[in-house]
Amino acid sequence: MAQWELRPASESDVDVVAELRAVVLRADLERLGRYDERRVRQRLRDGFDPAHTRVIEVAGAFAGCVALRPAADAWWLEHFYLAPGLQGSGIGSGVLRSLLERCDRVDDPVRLNVLRGSPARRLYERHGFTVETRTPVDVFMVRAPVRT
Repeated sequence: MAQWELRPASESDVDVVAELRAVVLRADLERLGRYDERRVRQRLRDGFDPAHTRVIEVAGAFAGCVALRPAADAWWLEHFYLAPGLQGSGIGSGVLRSLLERCDRVDDPVRLNVLRGSPARRLYERHGFTVETRTPVDVFMVRAPVRT
């Protein structure tokens, strides 16, 4: 696995993150009949909160991002995108594991949604997420804290 680091996001990261989102989600959104060239980027821009977002870097270069947003009853894992050439290398698992360990320490569950049919769902299932509900487009998942 390549060495990776997380750094705090800033407002200046929004465009590169929006572009990565468009690339990563395109195949799934097209399969679901939901791809819109402008909307896929704008939805990220509208919901981008650097206070809860971390940029993933490999060898000092942008490789992806992830957000962990606090909510009343859980943390929400959002905007977890990794450059296609780095997917399957163990970086996503490493990043996810570090975030889940943080939530486990404070005994909080983690929630997320993933597009129906997305291969990312397997990653989440390997890390203990289970399906809570489904819509025609999304699968909502939750992971209870692991007590050690």
